[in-house]
Amino acid sequence: MKFNRLAVAAAALSMFGFMHTAFAEDAPKSITIATEGAYAPWNFTNADGKLDGLEIELANNLCERMKVKCTIIAQDWDGLIPSLKVGKFDVIMAGMFITPKRLETIDFTQPYAVDPGGFAVAKDSELGKLGVSAEKFNLDDEAASKAAIEKLKPLLKGKVVGVQAATMMLDFVKKYFGDTVEIREYKTTEQHDLDLAAGRVDALFAQRTALAATLSKPEFAHYTLAGPGFVGGLFGRGTGAGLRKEDTKLKEMLNAAIDGAIADGTIKRISEKWVKTDVTPMK
Repeated sequence: MKFNRLAVAAAALSMFGFMHTAFAEDAPKSITIATEGAYAPWNFTNADGKLDGLEIELANNLCERMKVKCTIIAQDWDGLIPSLKVGKFDVIMAGMFITPKRLETIDFTQPYAVDPGGFAVAKDSELGKLGVSAEKFNLDDEAASKAAIEKLKPLLKGKVVGVQAATMMLDFVKKYFGDTVEIREYKTTEQHDLDLAAGRVDALFAQRTALAATLSKPEFAHYTLAGPGFVGGLFGRGTGAGLRKEDTKLKEMLNAAIDGAIADGTIKRISEKWVKTDVTPMK
């Protein structure tokens, strides 16, 4: 009996050692990060054919902090979540909002950026004449945000608004302005930018930082950001890195790296470089 007890104890210790080793080895040594590569200045393909932008620089910084080898690839927006789920890559960093709907199928890190959505219109339009407002309305505050939206509706009535398909931006325009404007959907923001410059749409709705980068180009000299910005609600908690629900160790590592990048001002520095404003989430 003594021998049996010793054998059982040894087996248990051996199993514990195996489990401990397996857990320790759970931390990945290399990962693949997918981005859209068509959402300047957050992520885009530069003149050399290489991926560049705020999220590319931040992704490389986070990988250095985690001491993980990273490969960054481009993937069409509408294929990002399905391809993540089947294991084509490990992480999404593509200006993706953390929303309850997306959390039903994938997981997210904490936010690494918070950037309001807003309109871009011609300077001589009714909305354009108002100019851009520093106000940001949280859609979770229904009374205040509804009042702001109702003020915008008459200024946009009958206009054609361009917005990227399969995004929270599209959901916002449909929900709050669907009875007021004609909505035109685009596969990428680059496509709706071209139609704004050509006069085929009257307005765009997108993240303000992306719109600001677009409007800085000479061909958009007659356009401006206009009205307030919108956050919260269907836009969720901000922009985060998407990953599979089972990749808990990777999520832990990314969250720790994001914490570090917030604490030492790295996200502030990178965002001010690329989008001319600080999009660091409040802690």
